[in-house]
Amino acid sequence: MAFLINNSWGNDDVEKATVALVVGNAVAGKGEARIFMTNAAVDLALPGKAKGLQADGYASVQDLIDGYLGKNGVIWVCKACADAKGLTQADLIDGAEIAGAGHTMGFIEAGGQTLM
Repeated sequence: MAFLINNSWGNDDVEKATVALVVGNAVAGKGEARIFMTNAAVDLALPGKAKGLQADGYASVQDLIDGYLGKNGVIWVCKACADAKGLTQADLIDGAEIAGAGHTMGFIEAGGQTLM
């Protein structure tokens, strides 16, 4: 199976960002897993930006990202968002890549299920 999780939250709503990462961790390793980060979530794919973020009662955002990537999950950073912020592939953490709408649509057309 293949799963695509959409996440548009980062430090603007740490709890919502955390829940998307919890779901990502649950599906990573069970098949192909992609988290598509847009808007404020894009910052989570930048080195050091997830450190110190933790919603009450949850694992830290950094630990969830590390766990997700450790299970072969991939982070897709919205190309339009990256362009708007002046980001390139070189700016991103390992395991994250800039991916446009074509990536997400192709993933879904190939049988990927969307979550969230």
